Amino acid sequence: MAPPMSASTFLDALQDEGVTIVQVGDWRHHNRNHKGPWGPVHGVMIHHTVTKGSARTVELCRDGYEDLPGPLCHGVITKDGRVHLVGYGRANHAGLGDDDVLRAVIAEKALPPDNEANTDGNRHFYGFECENLGDGRDPWPAAQLDAIEKVAAAICRHHGWTERSVIGHLEWQPGKVDPRGFTMASMRTRIRDRLT
Repeated sequence: MAPPMSASTFLDALQDEGVTIVQVGDWRHHNRNHKGPWGPVHGVMIHHTVTKGSARTVELCRDGYEDLPGPLCHGVITKDGRVHLVGYGRANHAGLGDDDVLRAVIAEKALPPDNEANTDGNRHFYGFECENLGDGRDPWPAAQLDAIEKVAAAICRHHGWTERSVIGHLEWQPGKVDPRGFTMASMRTRIRDRLT
């Protein structure tokens, strides 16, 4: 079990890993903590946004929308590889997912099928939304994939986790497909190589 990093430690960890950061507004205090606890944290979750255009994507992920208030993640990874920090604390990104998957992440074991939605993921995962249409055709530029690798590795390095603590939304919640266009297995290999 790990308490979440402070916002300052989080920023330092990302910068130490070589991540290009854009700080958006008062991101350190923008969260959904009034809706429930954040932590203990157990992993990192990667998403795609189904949006086009960096400015619009960052704004949406910061503010959310009527049915799902923001922040919708901790960081937005745009196609140019920059990571826009939009919130810190509990964020509306993971939703309900599979308790068996959470146990596997904690144990850093192979993931079982995600066939239930009975566990609060917003409490337990750092979340990153990645600018992509999610149609399997929209490209994932090298700079963006590098940034995903770096943010995940930075968090894992801080907490002493392996790459098995990094999952995609599609591995957590039944019916989700994100991220689409690369495999989480390939990303975990990249993270493992960076950590070693």
